[in-house]
Amino acid sequence: QQAAQELPTFSILMGRVRESSERLQAIVNLLPAPLRAGIQPGPIEDGVWCLLVNSNAVAAKLRQLLPNLLAHLNAKGLGVASIRIKVQNR
Repeated sequence: QQAAQELPTFSILMGRVRESSERLQAIVNLLPAPLRAGIQPGPIEDGVWCLLVNSNAVAAKLRQLLPNLLAHLNAKGLGVASIRIKVQNR
C-alpha cells in the first residue's frame, strides 16, 4: 500500500477504488438483503459508476432501484450522472 501511494498512477487507481467502495457502502442499506452478496463496486468513469453483478436476476432488480439509488447518492454528496450495471460471466 505504501508503494502504491508513492506512485501517482497507483495512487489515482486506489482513490478510484476507494470512491467506488464508498458509494456502495452508502447504498447498501437500500438494497434488499438477498441482492447484497451479488453486487460489487466497479469503476467510475466520466460520471458513470459501474456496478458488477453476478446474475441477470440481480441486474433486473437493481435496475428497478436505480432512481432511488441515484437520488440517495446525490443527497449524500456522492452523486454520479448514471449507474451502469454489468453482469459478470463466471
